[in-house]
Amino acid sequence: MSKPKSRRNFLTLSAGAIGATLILQNGLKGNSATSFDPTTEIIAKRNRPRAAKIPVILDTDIGGDIDDAWALALLLKSPELDLKMLLTDTGNPQYRGAVAGKYLEAAGRTDIPIGLGIYENDGTGPQESWLGDYKISDYPGPVYKEGVVAMIEMIMASPEPITLICIGPVPNIKAALEIEPRIVNNVKIKAMLGSLRYGYDGNSEITQETNVRLNPDACRKMLEAFPDITITPLDTCGIVYLRDRKYRKVRSSQDALIRTLIESYDSWAEHVDWTKVDPNVKSSTLFDMVAVYLTLSEEYVEMENLGIRVTDDGYTLIDENAKVIRCATAWKNLPAFEDWLVRRLLSSSK
Repeated sequence: MSKPKSRRNFLTLSAGAIGATLILQNGLKGNSATSFDPTTEIIAKRNRPRAAKIPVILDTDIGGDIDDAWALALLLKSPELDLKMLLTDTGNPQYRGAVAGKYLEAAGRTDIPIGLGIYENDGTGPQESWLGDYKISDYPGPVYKEGVVAMIEMIMASPEPITLICIGPVPNIKAALEIEPRIVNNVKIKAMLGSLRYGYDGNSEITQETNVRLNPDACRKMLEAFPDITITPLDTCGIVYLRDRKYRKVRSSQDALIRTLIESYDSWAEHVDWTKVDPNVKSSTLFDMVAVYLTLSEEYVEMENLGIRVTDDGYTLIDENAKVIRCATAWKNLPAFEDWLVRRLLSSSK
């Protein structure tokens, strides 16, 4: 059951100077204004204890593959991370924003703003049935209509680097670089993308990983622009599942967020048209969860610094002449990672 919605806030930002005034549009009572003061934000953050959480923005194509929802659950279950905004990536921002909003409400985290990313089309996806009548206007928390500009605002105002967890084809990141290239100086990227030595399901042939294939130019520009990038390619993220006892533990959880996740997974499995999976037996491939994990630790993965070149047809090739990227290329201990994942998902929400 959704909690009552007393306010439906939509924030629009001018695409002019960074630090512009945010206009608050109350969906029920007309318009009022509030200003975004970067100085106040910086002072507040500087007064935090040294053990402050890592500020994070999640750039996600949630509403397509269900692994984005699992990644969001992991992020919300990680007390080390402070999710500043969820930014919808690719396709229809209204649909993806609504999917995100329904999860955030279930988690009791309507304090988290949803940024609507670049509009591409009016499509939906395999979570449409689960979404039902829920719309982005039903989300009681703040919604940034111009999510890319909101992201830039946050990055430029932050006294400490913000970690961008990128688990989609990243057109938002390309657009942000065009508007304000200086964001590269205050961002760490953790991304799920590419296929370096292995393809899907551990296949020994590399392939066009979907995030790169859908927008190779955006992925290329991101890799070239940011000095601090860590990626999980299919080599590591493409073989992550929960099954048997580990999966049953998660599936039987009574936590509100995890119950919502499992219910949505059941619906997704019924409606998805590119894969077949039995949600009573195991999870689908949990690609995106590894990007969240890399924000916290590298304990269970082998890391390599490799030159990566993105081709126009969506391949990510190891090239000694290309820019060097930090890559999680193999697992040191995949079963231990799975155990860690289960413990996190079953922990109390922060």
